[in-house]
Amino acid sequence: MKVSIDQLNKAFESRVRLGIMSALAANHKLDFNSLKQYLNVTDGNLASHLKGLEKERFIGVEKSFIDRKPNTKYFMTKEGKKAFEAHLRTLEKLIKSQK
Repeated sequence: MKVSIDQLNKAFESRVRLGIMSALAANHKLDFNSLKQYLNVTDGNLASHLKGLEKERFIGVEKSFIDRKPNTKYFMTKEGKKAFEAHLRTLEKLIKSQK
């Protein structure tokens, strides 16, 4: 079985973006600091990748205040879930094709 890597989504090529999507797939919503801690990345690095995924409409943002402090939570959109699952299926096919 031949699998084309063209079926992989370029939006998930970065390890940080792959990590963000994986964390959001496992959790309903995560705030910025939780994602930063899970992925062990800087504020700027995380923010730029989040903006990229948001631009693709793969993640959504929910802003609120907790004790007068801003709190930003991120979640995977339906479109993002569909794209991420397709990406993972292609990776699985690629791995299985090598056996």
